[in-house]
Amino acid sequence: MNGLFQSSLPPTVLVIANAWWGVYPAIAAAIGAAVLITLMRAARRQSLRPAFGGFVGVAVAGFLAARSGEARDFFLADIWWYGAVAIALTASILLRRPLVGVIRSAVQGTGMWWRHDRPSLRRYSIATAVLAVVFAARFVVLQRLYEYNEVGWMTIAKIAMGYPLWAVALLVIVWAVRGADHRLSYCGNRPRTSPTAG
Repeated sequence: MNGLFQSSLPPTVLVIANAWWGVYPAIAAAIGAAVLITLMRAARRQSLRPAFGGFVGVAVAGFLAARSGEARDFFLADIWWYGAVAIALTASILLRRPLVGVIRSAVQGTGMWWRHDRPSLRRYSIATAVLAVVFAARFVVLQRLYEYNEVGWMTIAKIAMGYPLWAVALLVIVWAVRGADHRLSYCGNRPRTSPTAG
């Protein structure tokens, strides 16, 4: 719940402050909320990396909103990010290098053997596709709300489409990773090759 609170606080503060005082005080309040989160984590001796990343994100969002003078542009960086990631994930599937598998290989250090194993490639492709759908859905919803200048609903949508969708994606990723690990273990690090998986 801490992660949900910390990620939702700045945009929530922005919406409330924008309704009361206008866009520029709202931007300042949102950035102030991000600073407060960082200080709270420091006081609790928690890792500052997530808070710092969140602060940078809020600062960029605040810059975009301040430049245009529109509160909705606070979400513009998120919209661009969701769209770019959805495209990258989809492209990795088409190139037969699904990013879930690539990242898992980098972390595990076992190489890209799974590209030559049809069941493992299929699992990683499905997991990557689910992630692509998650990012694409967030892009489409926020982009549509952005067009209608629904700042409040953009905040609600960002929160509502956060943890629930991530939970579904995580389940599929775990399923893919466990299946591929089982293949690697079962085949003694030399899974059977498939001529269609190269």
